[in-house]
Amino acid sequence: MLSATAKRNISRIIPYAFIWLIFSLVYTLLEKGLLDPLDYYPSTGNPYNSARNFFVTPLAALLTGFLIGAMEVFYFNRWFMKRSFGQKILYKSLIYFILILFFLLLLTVFANIFELKTSFLDKVIWRNTWLFLTNYSFVSVAVYMATIIFITQFYAEVSENMGQAVLSHFFTGKYHQPTEEERIFMFLDMKSSTTIAERLGHVKYFEMLSAYYADISNPVIQYAGEIYQYVGDEMVVSWKLEKGLKDNNCLQCFFAMKTALEQQADKYQGKFGVCPGFKAGFHYGKVTTGEIGIIKKDIIFTGDVLNTTARIQSLCKSYDVDLLISGELLQRLSIKPPFAIRNLGETALRGREEKVQLYTIYRQ
Repeated sequence: MLSATAKRNISRIIPYAFIWLIFSLVYTLLEKGLLDPLDYYPSTGNPYNSARNFFVTPLAALLTGFLIGAMEVFYFNRWFMKRSFGQKILYKSLIYFILILFFLLLLTVFANIFELKTSFLDKVIWRNTWLFLTNYSFVSVAVYMATIIFITQFYAEVSENMGQAVLSHFFTGKYHQPTEEERIFMFLDMKSSTTIAERLGHVKYFEMLSAYYADISNPVIQYAGEIYQYVGDEMVVSWKLEKGLKDNNCLQCFFAMKTALEQQADKYQGKFGVCPGFKAGFHYGKVTTGEIGIIKKDIIFTGDVLNTTARIQSLCKSYDVDLLISGELLQRLSIKPPFAIRNLGETALRGREEKVQLYTIYRQ
């Protein structure tokens, strides 16, 4: 079974391959319409084979898309993380463009070798390649490639900024009509954030908040969660019920976040003089999910479960615990060592008639 992280990486790479495949098919069809029944390119004299190109070009584009997607996900996204939206698109597009031109050069050489049935050292191969590289047809192909690269980079940055899941839902129209579903929510709030902000100052505090969110985001991916929103120093994470219950993903995420911050304690102490911590509340229930907005669209959840979870989280300080979970959600989970449960009794929540049974869960 693939991990949630692996599944997410694959789902992030596939759109690159899909975009390149679609553009290559369009190019191949246009080329066929313009050149058939010729067996050569009129501008350069290089051999042309429509049947071969209809197979080779999309295949090469598909592999190129996968390669660019993998480079983006595993390397470039991290290398250019601190650059602005426009700078990331520009710098990465230039790098990819150079790589693609080199790839196109190799493809031209090998296509000529295959069609002319000659060797790599034959002068005819390099003459044809040079004619292609210095011809207007090459410029047109290069411009076409640059367009594809720009579109894939624009998609990549929009996806990173909106969130891949949200962008996917907009494309598929999944929540164009309101949908009712059961979800688990975790409302997570930084401890003593006001005191820390006053101590560090606004700019330094924002730098710490950015590092803090970056460090606790990987566990969300690892345990199949979705970041619903950031509200100042508060993060709201959501799971579809089955995903959150599976292997106690929602709780595993919380403790993995704690571990992630503990492992970075020296970094925070050295740079900010403080290591941030957090407290969280858990609850589940039905929500209505749908698109909303005119000037700016978003996908939102509405339902009593959000208010209840927020109020559960607000009681963490009163109970002097880092985690509070409703009895309703606890009954759906399977808690085993090294985790232990402590019953904190019933409490009345503001705006809710029924009392809620609260528990805390800790690692022994």
